[in-house]
Amino acid sequence: MPARHDIDAERDLWNAYAESTRGDVFDSDPVFCWTQYAGHGPGPELLGDPATALEIGCGTGRALARLAQQGVTVTGVDLSPVMVEHTAERWGPMGARLVCAEVLDYLRDSEETYDAIYSIFGATWFSDPVKLLPLVAERLNPGGVLAFSQPPAIPGAYGPQGMYKGGFTGRAMYTYRYSYTPRRWSNLLVKSGFRNIEARVLDAPEAGHIGTLIVRAVAGARP
Repeated sequence: MPARHDIDAERDLWNAYAESTRGDVFDSDPVFCWTQYAGHGPGPELLGDPATALEIGCGTGRALARLAQQGVTVTGVDLSPVMVEHTAERWGPMGARLVCAEVLDYLRDSEETYDAIYSIFGATWFSDPVKLLPLVAERLNPGGVLAFSQPPAIPGAYGPQGMYKGGFTGRAMYTYRYSYTPRRWSNLLVKSGFRNIEARVLDAPEAGHIGTLIVRAVAGARP
């Protein structure tokens, strides 16, 4: 298990990503899609009918905005102050609340609870699930839904894996992502007190292309 590397270096990486996706914030409409393929797969119905929702690693905020359009009270957390500045400017007037924080710290320190917590290629891909999932469970109301999506694990390559930003030139900016089989994700969720777990890889719309891991689970009653 890698040690958590410098949070400032991690923030720099996501600030660079925020600058590269500025157009995705300001030049696009609200959209909620779990997969990397436009118009493919399920939509926000996986969250049930929440009154409140939290997106961890909210990125461009387009999913938050889509939920806000549906009347959901939404909060997004992202490590990058650049990304939070962009998303707050673009989607704040629609009612989205944006918070700049490291997700584990935010979940640990917050006293708020939510009907749904979700991540679309976000924090559940880039956070140690042994640390993350119990904190998510504490912030969900009983019966609340956790749902997340990310690329499926490459066969035989499981657990934490280093990932450089962009190509392999320039300053070494890197992070860790966490990849597991659907069965392993299910086991991790059970250990964190979740039930009614569904974990699967949704095939891409074109045969042979990369699919999408989609996981949904329901929080049990807190002790």
